[in-house]
Amino acid sequence: MAIVGCSSDGYMDVTKFNKPMPWIGIYIVAASLACLIALAADLIHGIRGRKLWFPCKFFCLNATSLALIAVAVKLSVDLNTPMPHRHDQLSKLSSSAMICTIMANSMPTLGITENKDTMMNLMAVAILVVTMIVNICIQFVTGVIYVFWVEHAVIMLLMLILLMNMASSAISIPKMKHHFELKYKMNEEALRESSNQFGEEGNQIVSRLRDHLMKIWMMTHTSSPQFVLGRSVTCTASGAFCLLSTMTLVEAMLRSYLMPWSFRFCTGDSDYKWSIILIFIVQVAAVVVGTIAPAFRWFIAINYRCPSVRNKSCKRRFHVEGYWTTKLVLIKESPLGFRIHNRHYRKLAHDAKLLLLSFCIKLQVGIVLMCKAAQYVSIYLMCWIMTCCDHCKKLKSKFVFSVSSVSSETESRPGPKLDLRCFVLHLEGEEELVEVMMNQNRDATNHWVQVGEKKQPKLLIELLEEKCSFLQGFKGVGAFDSDQVLSLHAGEAPYSWSLPLVTLASIVVALPNINQGSVKKLLSTINEGLPFVKFIEKNLDKEGELFKLRKTAEIVWLGVDLYDKWLDVDLHELSLQDKSPNETLEKLADAAKIRYEKFRAKYNHICIKLSPSSWPIKVSASHTMYKLCKTALLNHELVRDNTSERLLEALTVMISDILGACLTNLPHVISNKCLNSTIEEREDTVRHAVYILGKTKKILEMLEKRAFPRVDFCRGTYIEDWRLMHKQNSFLHFVPSSLENDTHKTPKSSDLYLNID
Repeated sequence: MAIVGCSSDGYMDVTKFNKPMPWIGIYIVAASLACLIALAADLIHGIRGRKLWFPCKFFCLNATSLALIAVAVKLSVDLNTPMPHRHDQLSKLSSSAMICTIMANSMPTLGITENKDTMMNLMAVAILVVTMIVNICIQFVTGVIYVFWVEHAVIMLLMLILLMNMASSAISIPKMKHHFELKYKMNEEALRESSNQFGEEGNQIVSRLRDHLMKIWMMTHTSSPQFVLGRSVTCTASGAFCLLSTMTLVEAMLRSYLMPWSFRFCTGDSDYKWSIILIFIVQVAAVVVGTIAPAFRWFIAINYRCPSVRNKSCKRRFHVEGYWTTKLVLIKESPLGFRIHNRHYRKLAHDAKLLLLSFCIKLQVGIVLMCKAAQYVSIYLMCWIMTCCDHCKKLKSKFVFSVSSVSSETESRPGPKLDLRCFVLHLEGEEELVEVMMNQNRDATNHWVQVGEKKQPKLLIELLEEKCSFLQGFKGVGAFDSDQVLSLHAGEAPYSWSLPLVTLASIVVALPNINQGSVKKLLSTINEGLPFVKFIEKNLDKEGELFKLRKTAEIVWLGVDLYDKWLDVDLHELSLQDKSPNETLEKLADAAKIRYEKFRAKYNHICIKLSPSSWPIKVSASHTMYKLCKTALLNHELVRDNTSERLLEALTVMISDILGACLTNLPHVISNKCLNSTIEEREDTVRHAVYILGKTKKILEMLEKRAFPRVDFCRGTYIEDWRLMHKQNSFLHFVPSSLENDTHKTPKSSDLYLNID
C-alpha cells in the first residue's frame, strides 16, 4: 500500500506542492490591500482635518499591523519560488519598497504608545527588516533575483537608514515627552486661573472660552507627540528617503517597460501564476499612496525651516541637541541592572557596557547629523527655487502698471489677534519655528468652532428658548421630586443629571390622549441633549460615584427610545388604554414599586453593602420612577384638570429645566477636560472640546443672557446642588455641597451666585 504523499516507488511526490501558491498570493493581496486602505484612510483624514503633516490614526505600529506587514512583504523573504518574468521580478522589488514606505509613513506613531510598547514594536520592525535584507542577499546568490540588482541594493540601503531613523526617534521620545510635560505644566496653572474668570467680565463667556481653548490648542498641538516627531529632523529626512525608494521602484518599472531590450528575462511561469499581477498592482498602489504623507512632511518641514527666504539665510548649524542622546548617556552612566559577584567580571561587564553605549551614542549623533545634512540640502535647494520665483515676480511686476496704492490705504485693517507665542511649545533648536507654527495653527480653533456651529442641536435650542424657566432658577430641577414622597428604602438616593431626565421622558410616552407628533419631537430633542449631558456627567464624576446611575439612565433610555418600553413595561400600550393621566401615573408607580421590591429582594446581598448610588440598575430605575410618579400625583397644579396636555406641558418644562441647569456646567467641563488629559490623547480631546463649544455656542449665549446674571459658570455643579438650592430657597447666595470640601479653591471662587429678577 502506497504511503500518502509518496509516489508508487516510495519517493516524495512534490507535484502538488505548488498548487496552493495562487491562493497564497491572494492572501498577500488581501494583506497589501488592508495596508493600502489604512494608508489611504490616514491620507484622507489628514486632508479633511487640514493636517498636512498627516498624523497616523488608522495605520499605527501594533501587533495587528505588524502581522499584516509580515504577510504583505512575503515575496521579499520567499527564497525558492521561481520568479522568471518581468512582473515577477518587479513584484519582488515592490515588496521591498513597500516596507520602506510603511516605516516612513508610520514613524509618528512611535510617540503615541508607551515607551515599552514603542521599543517592542521597533524590535519587531528591526527583525523583519534584517530578515528581508538577509533573504534578498541569499536570493542574489541563488539567482531567484537576477535583475534589478542596483535597485534592490539602493532600497536595502534605504531600509537600513529608515530603520536607524526609527531607532533614533524612539530613543529620543521619552526625553521629548518629559520636556513638553514640564513646559505644559508651567503654563497650565496660568490657564487654570484664567478658566476661573469666564463669568467675571460681563457677557463674554463664549469669546473668553474660545480664547482659552485657542491657548490650550496651541500648547497641545505643538506638543503633540505625533506632531513633534512629524517635524523632527529624523522623520522629515525619512520622507526624503521614502520618496527616493519610490522613485527607485518607478525607475525600474519605466526602464523595464520602456526599454525592454536592456533586459533578458527567463521563460516559464511563477508558482504564484495569475495572482502575481494582483500583488504587483496593489503593492505599487500602496507604495504610491503611502509616499504622499512622508513626502508632505518633508516638504512642510523645509518650509518651516525656511519661512522667510527674502530676509533670512537658510544656512543651518550642524548641532546635535541634547535630547537626542540624553537617554543613552543616562544608561551609560548608570550601573548594571544585574549583580555580578566577582569584582573582576563585574568591572569587565561595566567596561563592555561603556564601550557599547559609547558606540551607540556616536551612532546616534551620526544618524542625526546625516538627517540634518539631508534636510540642509533640501532647504538649500528650496531656497534657490524660492529665490528664483521671487526674482520672476519682481521682473513681472516691472511690466504691470499698478494703481492700487491709493485704494489700499482705505482698506479696513483686521482686528488684533491673540498673541500665542508663549503657548507655542518647542524643543531646543526649533526657535525659528515658533512664529511659523503660531501663524499656521492659530485659526484651527475657529475652524472647529465653525464646524460645530453647522451642527447645532436645533430642537434642543428651540426647547430651551420656549420652555426653560431661566429667570426662576430652573425651577423644574427642584420640582420633579418631592420630600413628601417617602423613599422605598432607608436613606435618600442621589440623582445623576440623566436619570430623572429619561424617567420623565418615559412618563411622557405613557401619557394617553396626546399628540404623538409632540412626543416624538420631545424624544428627538432629548436625543440631541443627552450626548452633552453624558459628556458633562462623565467629566464631573471623576471618582465614578455616580457611574451606576449613569449606566441606569443609558439602559432605560435605550428601551424608551427604541421600543417604547420602560424596563418590561410597554409604555405605548399603556398610552392606548383609555385612562386618565392620574390613573396612568398610579399604574406606573405601582409597576415601579412591584419591580423595586422584586429586584431589591433579589439583590439584597448587594444593596446592604453598597450605597444607593451603586445599587443594581433595575433597583435604581424602579425607585426613580416610583418617586417621580408619586411627586406628580401630589402636585395638585399638575393634575387638577386631569388632562394629559397640562401634565405634558409641566413635564416638558421640567425636562427643559434639567437640561438648561446641566448645560451651565459646559464652560467648566470643557476647560477642565482639556487640561486633565494625557499627552497622547490631549490633541484629540481639545479638538473635541472646541467642536462641542461650536455646537453649543448659541445655548451658552442664551444661558449667559437670559439666565441669572451671576451664575458662576466656572464651577461644576451636580443636580443635587440645584435641588438643595431650591429646597432652601437660597437664590441670593448658595455654596454647592459638592464644592464645600474642595480645598483647592478659594471660598469666594467656589460660590454659586443666583439672582432671580
